[in-house]
Amino acid sequence: MSSNDVEMAEPRSPTTNETDSETTDSDEQLELAAQVEVLTEENRRLREEYVRARQSRYQATALGLAAVGIIAALGGVLFPDARDVLVALGATGLFGAVLTYYLTPSQFVAADVGERVYTAGATNVAAIADELGLRDDRVYVPGKTVPARLYVPQNTAYSVPDDEAGPIVVDDDSRGLLLEATGAELFDEFEQAVTGAIATEPAALASQLTDGLVEQFELAQRADADIDAADGRATISITGSAFGDIDRIDHPIPSFLAVGFAAGLDQPVTLEVTPGDDRADWLVTCRWNPETAPEDE
Repeated sequence: MSSNDVEMAEPRSPTTNETDSETTDSDEQLELAAQVEVLTEENRRLREEYVRARQSRYQATALGLAAVGIIAALGGVLFPDARDVLVALGATGLFGAVLTYYLTPSQFVAADVGERVYTAGATNVAAIADELGLRDDRVYVPGKTVPARLYVPQNTAYSVPDDEAGPIVVDDDSRGLLLEATGAELFDEFEQAVTGAIATEPAALASQLTDGLVEQFELAQRADADIDAADGRATISITGSAFGDIDRIDHPIPSFLAVGFAAGLDQPVTLEVTPGDDRADWLVTCRWNPETAPEDE
């Protein structure tokens, strides 16, 4: 067999264009990896700065209370006639400073993390309710062992079940779901922090709940209540939700409000959430039976 009959294939060397393309792809990957690393580091730095900023607020408050306490105590020495009052004020200021300093949170959870956790649970509950053919009605039922539970009925006409009947209610006249409400745990925390007792009149109760929503939990930037006790209605306008859209099932903001009204008025409360207007992002409407609710004085 001659060498002319068989052609030996020689390896094809890469062209200049192919080499340049591979080099470009490699450079782009390295650049993207570097950008990801920079963004990750920047995100970590921003989170640390946020934590330090929040901690500095508490520490500044502690220093302010300590300064008031020291000045009041010195005033008690300089002004004998007002010594009792000034010494008491000084002791209160110093005690508050110590508490504020040592109770400063060392870790904060970003709102977007909390929202993602809530979203997963809400999506699952909404899917189950849809699969069971339940209505969009949301009823918060006061409980014996918890402030209130969320009842989602199946039928248009329904009887509110006993608060211990859930989670799946099979009675013909109250068939549906009876679930632990997101706002129940929040209300427990709120009840421990509120000054005095929880109000039982709609207007006073609404004032307490909106203050807790904005000042204590910081779930919204603003919450304003419009109360019609005679009609058994409270509409709260919400601006600046920290957890995104609040028209999802058992969202922390409307859930906390509905649980609060159900527990404070000691009767079932129906909940409706609608988009707001140019004055607010959302409108949360809670309704109850005005004939059995305490009247505002």
